[in-house]
Amino acid sequence: MSEFSSQWLALREPADHRSRNQALREQLNQVLKDSRVANTQPLRVIDLGSGTGSNLRGLAPHLDGDQHWTLIDYDPKLIEAARSALSKWADTSEPASNSALQLTKQGKHILVDFLCTDLSQHIEMILEQPADLLTAAAFFDLVAEPWLERFCSALSTPLYTVLTYDGSEQWMPKHPADEEALRAFHAHQATDKGFGFAAGPKAVDVLQHRLLGYGFEVSIAPSPWELNQTHDAELIRALAAGSAQAVGETGLLDAATLASWKAARQEAQHCTIGHWDLLATFGA
Repeated sequence: MSEFSSQWLALREPADHRSRNQALREQLNQVLKDSRVANTQPLRVIDLGSGTGSNLRGLAPHLDGDQHWTLIDYDPKLIEAARSALSKWADTSEPASNSALQLTKQGKHILVDFLCTDLSQHIEMILEQPADLLTAAAFFDLVAEPWLERFCSALSTPLYTVLTYDGSEQWMPKHPADEEALRAFHAHQATDKGFGFAAGPKAVDVLQHRLLGYGFEVSIAPSPWELNQTHDAELIRALAAGSAQAVGETGLLDAATLASWKAARQEAQHCTIGHWDLLATFGA
């Protein structure tokens, strides 16, 4: 699986949190209320590719009642970073059994388990675990279509996934190499991120099609990043640098064009990066 730095994940977290589609999140809340009318146990949530715990921090305050999260990531350094970041985020934090954390936040009790494992190999085992909700953020564009088929065929839990990249980008002011650079970036997106050749911008379409085929009802809603120099200058610079590195690795742009494009993008006044949120529940 690909490695992501805790610094990059921290930098993108504010944009991630504000970009989530609120209407779809409220739809999720209603689904969970309807399915758990008589259930007094904490809501069980499994988070795939959890990184430093940003998805928990973005979603848990909007879910009703006490919760029990299992955070799963391949990178032990990110697991430890998540433990530290969640302890600082919570109103109170104390160790629980089996290396878990017991948190309180806004009056809610949140138990957090951590699991370091390779999702490219062990997804069926993960999906056998009891849960009320499976969730992920900025994850499914990294995986391959055969893995998505494995995932969907084994899924038996409602799924809520956010911020899956859809391939659309608009940078202002424009640069003559924008289209060429985006095609190269998409080519890099399709390389192996640890699951086989990644679905990249096709991920939401593939995921939706597979889930519908397995009897789920699926709703999708846009969750684009809207970034500007006033609030997101550091993120814009890091995003441009990372994109330029990926484009450079493809060899599809000459060095002078790439350098000009990178410099312009790092000073962009505004950019929109397209994402989709998706909710899949059981059909009638």
